[in-house]
Amino acid sequence: MLSYRHAFHAGNFADVLKHSVLTLTLEYMTRKEKGFSYIDSHSGAGMYQLSDEYAQKTGEYKDGIEKLLNDSKAPSALMPYISLIKELNGEKQLSLYPGSPGIAKQILRRQDAAHLFELHNTDIAHLTNFCERWRKARVNQSDGYKGALGQLPPPTRRAVLLIDPPYELKEDYRKAVATLVKGYSKFSSGTYILWYPVVTRDYIENMELQLLDSNIKNLLKIELCLKPDSPEYGMTGTGLFIINPPWQLSEQLGEILPYLTSKLGNENSTYTLQQLIEE
Repeated sequence: MLSYRHAFHAGNFADVLKHSVLTLTLEYMTRKEKGFSYIDSHSGAGMYQLSDEYAQKTGEYKDGIEKLLNDSKAPSALMPYISLIKELNGEKQLSLYPGSPGIAKQILRRQDAAHLFELHNTDIAHLTNFCERWRKARVNQSDGYKGALGQLPPPTRRAVLLIDPPYELKEDYRKAVATLVKGYSKFSSGTYILWYPVVTRDYIENMELQLLDSNIKNLLKIELCLKPDSPEYGMTGTGLFIINPPWQLSEQLGEILPYLTSKLGNENSTYTLQQLIEE
């Protein structure tokens, strides 16, 4: 189908959760001198202009990242992410928002490699241009599920794999989990982050059952739901399954999730922080 454009949603509450976790994870990986691979199955455009027609049409960033930038009450665990966004925009008004490759480009070092996959013709052109001077980035217009698995195990035996498909098709829920399970079977010491939208709760429950029925260990589940589950169309929440989360990430999320629930939500908003499978 390939009609999904993340430019409509850049900087929304789902991005805030996903990218704050990604920032903490990648920064943790840089604590060791040895290089690592960052693998991104559905990369998007790399960087988004919040002033363009797509972002302005929905204005979702106004109820997401824009609410956090100048809040003195933001928890310390969220500051690496907020500081990264501020650094990208300088002294100017919020106008740029990075996709996951944009986050990675700010954090990865010379010894680290990025493998970025995207199928959409427009977004792959933007992504290629964005990565033009990023020497350790490899941009691929190919199936991100297969491409990501092809990078495992990495030469350095250290990797972070992000899987965040648009879920345009119902089969993406199954494919995303299957890729996670296969990746873990090839390389069990990597860190895996699987993003999902909360649109239909049954799909999330099926994903969870698939993961619980696998051989995966050390699995963390987090969710931020701005509204109660609803049978009506529309995303009411967002979540992540994280395999081998960095040390202290669960503790950091214990600060981040209540804050985001209060700051971006309302009295009906909830969060989940659950160790689904022990180490």
